[in-house]
Amino acid sequence: MKKQILIAEDEENIAQFLEKGFTEFGFEVTVCNNGNQSWQTIVRKNDTDKEKPCFDIILLDIMMPEINGIEVCKLIRSHFAYRSYIIMLTALGSTEDIVAGLDSGADDYVVKPFKFTELLARVNSLLRRNANNEAGFLSCGDLKLYPNGTCERQGKKIYLSVKEFRLLEYMLKNQDRTVTKKEILSAVWDKDFDPNTNIVEVYIRYLRQKTDDGFGQKLIHTELGKGYRLYLKV
Repeated sequence: MKKQILIAEDEENIAQFLEKGFTEFGFEVTVCNNGNQSWQTIVRKNDTDKEKPCFDIILLDIMMPEINGIEVCKLIRSHFAYRSYIIMLTALGSTEDIVAGLDSGADDYVVKPFKFTELLARVNSLLRRNANNEAGFLSCGDLKLYPNGTCERQGKKIYLSVKEFRLLEYMLKNQDRTVTKKEILSAVWDKDFDPNTNIVEVYIRYLRQKTDDGFGQKLIHTELGKGYRLYLKV
């Protein structure tokens, strides 16, 4: 069965380029040229079944007319329980812009201009996550993280972006050990990321809000002057 992909891009040449590329690689492609059309297409195709994804992948250009990509992403995440993967296409490459896109619920981002092969690799990486079975999960106490991207605590499902997933995975693999900011940047982010960035602190806060807040026992702990440590206090 063909994978469904929605391309929301207002630049016609880019939209046609992407449509041609993904069609050649066996995807069933839907193209929209503004944010409102994208949102209405998702709502219409989804119909009444909010638990079943209508698209496997959604590509959202941030700077779209009518409704921008970040707002469309927020609408999707707030209205539907299904796990479509969302990749932001953006000409805005600053750390703040990237964080804003991921914070809205996106799983990944690609900065324009980009090569199609790079975008295809990102898409396939997300689809592989979804295809993995749930065996061999990582855990700490009642927190579980599965290879397909599913996270839960006390039976409650927790939505994680790609970077949140990678950060939690890294910390679970290194639980009971203090990991430094430099180690996290090297393992989770690009090796050439600015070492002075506060992005690690930002994403630690995101993880705490999702996996610690409201669950009683805290799992993510700050080791002052050293880094962070994930462990279950007994």
